[in-house]
Amino acid sequence: MNRIARGLLTLAALLPMVGCVSVQMPAATANPVALEKLRATPVQSSNVGRFALAPGKPKEMDTSLSGLRGSTLAPTGGSFAGQLKNQLVADLSAAGLYDPNSSILIEGQLTDSMVDAAIGTGTARLAADFQVNRAGKKVYSKSLKVDDAWPSSFVGATALPEAINRYSALYKALVVKLLEDADFRAAIAK
Repeated sequence: MNRIARGLLTLAALLPMVGCVSVQMPAATANPVALEKLRATPVQSSNVGRFALAPGKPKEMDTSLSGLRGSTLAPTGGSFAGQLKNQLVADLSAAGLYDPNSSILIEGQLTDSMVDAAIGTGTARLAADFQVNRAGKKVYSKSLKVDDAWPSSFVGATALPEAINRYSALYKALVVKLLEDADFRAAIAK
C-alpha cells in the first residue's frame, strides 16, 4: 500500500475521535496558589460584586467558546464572566476572606476569552478589567490578561481535553495574577 493510501486510511480511522461535543467547564474550586497569595499579605475580607461581559464585546464571548475543532465549551452557570467571579469567590472563601457585607467590593468585566486547539500549537487567552470600590470610592482599576500555548496533537481525542484543561486553568491563573498585583493588594489591605 502506498504512503498516500496509508495516510488516508489513518485519517479515516481518526475522524470518529474528533466528533463534535459540547462540554461544560467544571465548577470553580479553591486554588492552593491563590490561598498562599492571600495568606501572605494582610488583606481585609472583601465582597465580590457584578462580573459581566465588557461593553462592545460579542455576547457569545460570555456564553460559549469555539476553537475546539467543531466542539464547544460552555461555562458553569451560563457565563464565563460568572465563572471568573466564582473562581475569585472560591479563593476568597477558602482563605476566610469572603464577606458579602464588606465595604470592599471587587467587580470585573470579561474583555477576552478564547481557545484554539489547532493542530501543532494550541493557544488560549483570558482577560478582564478589574475594579475595587472601598466604601463606595474606586480605589483600583486595571486590565489583566493571561495566556497559554502548548503542543497540540493532531488527534482530537487528545487535543480537545488538553485545550479545555489549559483554558479552564486560565481562570485560576487570572485570579492569581490579580492577587499578585501590588496595586490590588494595596486596595484591599488592612
